[in-house]
Amino acid sequence: MMRILPALILQTGLSITAHADATASIEIQSLIQAVLDSNCEFDRNGKLYSAEKAAEHLELKYARGKRYADSAEAFIEHLASKSSWSGKPYWMICDGDKAPSADWLLARLEIIRSR
Repeated sequence: MMRILPALILQTGLSITAHADATASIEIQSLIQAVLDSNCEFDRNGKLYSAEKAAEHLELKYARGKRYADSAEAFIEHLASKSSWSGKPYWMICDGDKAPSADWLLARLEIIRSR
């Protein structure tokens, strides 16, 4: 019995971690899809990119930096809000309104979680 309990605790912990990782991945992919579907422009280091190019860029950053994105909030903070090269913030420009990408993505995350 004493050997079963630690194994059960470990298995439960791994299951919870796997579920959290899956939830984070789904939310992050949903955020990237929201960028793609937005028809907004993406300002990265002073250059404007289409929503499609922005989504491709964020997908690449996520693929390379998953260890920094154990939640959707961590993805936004560490990978999707500023350039890792220059440190300059990313901006979403939608219908003439310019917002920091972090704010835009956090608003989308609220919508995703409310569904």
